[in-house]
Amino acid sequence: MNKSTDRPIGVFDSGVGGLTVANAIRQVLPNERLIYFGDTAHLPYGDKSKETIIGYSARIAQYLLEQQCKVIVVACNTASANAYETIVSEAGNKALVVDVINPVVEYVTDRTKYKRIGVIGTKGTINSGTYVGKIIARNPHISVASLATPMLVPMIEEGFIFDDISNAIIRSYLSKPELTQIDALILGCTHYPIIKNQINKFFNFGVDVIDSSRIVANHLRNLLITNDQLNQNQHPTHRFLVSDFTDYFQVISKLFFEEDIVLEKINLWK
Repeated sequence: MNKSTDRPIGVFDSGVGGLTVANAIRQVLPNERLIYFGDTAHLPYGDKSKETIIGYSARIAQYLLEQQCKVIVVACNTASANAYETIVSEAGNKALVVDVINPVVEYVTDRTKYKRIGVIGTKGTINSGTYVGKIIARNPHISVASLATPMLVPMIEEGFIFDDISNAIIRSYLSKPELTQIDALILGCTHYPIIKNQINKFFNFGVDVIDSSRIVANHLRNLLITNDQLNQNQHPTHRFLVSDFTDYFQVISKLFFEEDIVLEKINLWK
């Protein structure tokens, strides 16, 4: 593997939601240069077949490798659940690969206070059974309840946040019997941190709502330290790419990254 520390970190998602992960990486690793790719032409991934998700993810991974990325961060739970092994194979010894599921599984199973954990995510993530299987494999004493919440991503993408519509949808999902008596709730989609406060309020702050973004960023930092690949350069320049562009994507990207950014359109499927 090319050990050059100034190579960028590639981050990709099915849309702009993965910017929550990119933002956490920027905060934890301020010297690292990011290349973000949001596959907005094909979102959402959650209702696509596994084969389709693998195809999209492999092409994006190939592009990030062409950009000499030292790490590929799969900032999409659906892609992590369905295409992680393919991306690892694609990367080979050219880049490290980090997903958003394994670091969270390690985090929750290392904490003995959690006896019953809930997971919400897209249909693709939940139907894969990845969270349930990995959590129980690491700690069979934890019970895991999962619930597909497919309306949350389009709700967030369309800007229905902190209003009566979003509160009603969130309440409808979180009131389901599957999520009763949970100690923690994993936000199994990188869009969901945007509505974390609303979810906390629903549970009256009595459930640990687990946002993968900071967990993944800390995991990545430890991985770079272990592999002697931390970048010490100051004031890196980031790139933000999307496969389709609308003015609205530009507007909501600020919600996810917490500062103004410029999205560039690039077509990897020409």
